[in-house]
Amino acid sequence: MSPVWQHLTLTNLPLPQWNRSSYLHRWVGLLKDWRKGSWFMQWADEWGALLVALVFGLSPFVSNGLTGVVLIACAAFWLLLTLSDDAGIGNPQIDDSQIVNPFIGHTTPIHLLVLLYWGIATVATALSPVRSAAFEGWTKLTLYMILFALMARVLRSPRIRSAVILVYLLVALLVSVVGLRQWFFGATALATWVDQGSTMVGTTRVYSFLGNPNLLAGYILPAVIFSAAAFFAWKRWLPKALALSMWMINASCLVLTYSRGGWIGLVVSSFVLLMLLIYWFSRYLPRFWRLWSLPIALGVSAAVVILAVGAVDPLRDRVMSMFAGRDDSSNNFRLNVWMAVVEMIRDRPILGIGPGNDAFNKIYPRYQQAGYTALSAYSIPLEISVETGLVGLTCFLWILLVTFNQGWVQIQQLRQTADREVFWLMAAVASMLGMLSHGLVDTVWYRPQVSTLWWLMIALVASYYLPSFRAGAIED
Repeated sequence: MSPVWQHLTLTNLPLPQWNRSSYLHRWVGLLKDWRKGSWFMQWADEWGALLVALVFGLSPFVSNGLTGVVLIACAAFWLLLTLSDDAGIGNPQIDDSQIVNPFIGHTTPIHLLVLLYWGIATVATALSPVRSAAFEGWTKLTLYMILFALMARVLRSPRIRSAVILVYLLVALLVSVVGLRQWFFGATALATWVDQGSTMVGTTRVYSFLGNPNLLAGYILPAVIFSAAAFFAWKRWLPKALALSMWMINASCLVLTYSRGGWIGLVVSSFVLLMLLIYWFSRYLPRFWRLWSLPIALGVSAAVVILAVGAVDPLRDRVMSMFAGRDDSSNNFRLNVWMAVVEMIRDRPILGIGPGNDAFNKIYPRYQQAGYTALSAYSIPLEISVETGLVGLTCFLWILLVTFNQGWVQIQQLRQTADREVFWLMAAVASMLGMLSHGLVDTVWYRPQVSTLWWLMIALVASYYLPSFRAGAIED
């Protein structure tokens, strides 16, 4: 690995030195003496996991306001954990004798870049032309980032990690079952989701509890990937049968949303997971399959997609509409919104207008074309650019680079020890790429039901992080 790549991906970042010189770290451990005598804090990680489970257990069914209340509780508990932190507490992957700094087990390069992005968003809020509206978006972003910090900490325990994933999979299963019920028995469209001039008029697009097919697709996408990963992660055949059933139900529900962005995300994430699984199992395969498994998998996957598109009329019509340009009303709407958003970025290219849809709704009407109102930019890169400018977009891309690099490094290390926990890591990486692909043409990513899942994916990758001296010990 070249030194430039190591510096860019923060592979050998000296976290102990950073912690010792950090002003923020001086607040860590102020209440550690209280924690040692506290009965409540003896199960600190378990309480944190319960709060995280509440977020994913309630988000599809309750209002965004109530989800926000749970996020505030998570933030308060994370603050309590941090102020009462002590050496070796809540860090099962690093032995006390090997801890160079008490907080090293809780800080990763991903944390530092998330903190940097938060700082950029804070400056963008302070300089926003609609400061009060941007402050609301900044508050939501702060809660999501603190949720990430809490999850990255408690998910280091394989037991807690599996429990939180199971909660999400069971809740997603219920959501998908209701979605399938809508397909079989019909459901009232709550908005104009189908171009009235297309052949799909009258086709049911399921939305389950979430009220929007595109939002449902964004929510179900990680469930499809994690249920596939569960088939390999769970040991006994009964759980494997449950995982297979979950995968079939979730995948069917996602397809029946007829969300084109969701379909793109499903294809991308499934392909990435398949490639990672082939890499994982290739060491156990004969030489012929080691050489040809990847080309065969690519060919079979392409054939399945082509046959499905060719054989199913609604599927074919929906896929072809992606290439219809402005002839499709949804495409035309997005193109007009994107043109207006590009103008917004040109006027404030450095730090944008500030985070959040409230700030966007204050500024966008000045640029919108007649008849094309919008609540967001309908594209993650454009949304980040308009909110935090090109500086924020650069930082976001850096976060992705470091996160994917850390995921790949940890997959390689877990492959050496044949640790089954690797399948959750594979699912997190694949889901992130799928969600990003969906997000190129939509912004359901910013809704609490999906945004919390995005931060769960990043937290899962961060939870596998081992400092460079421990990683080197594993390799030796």
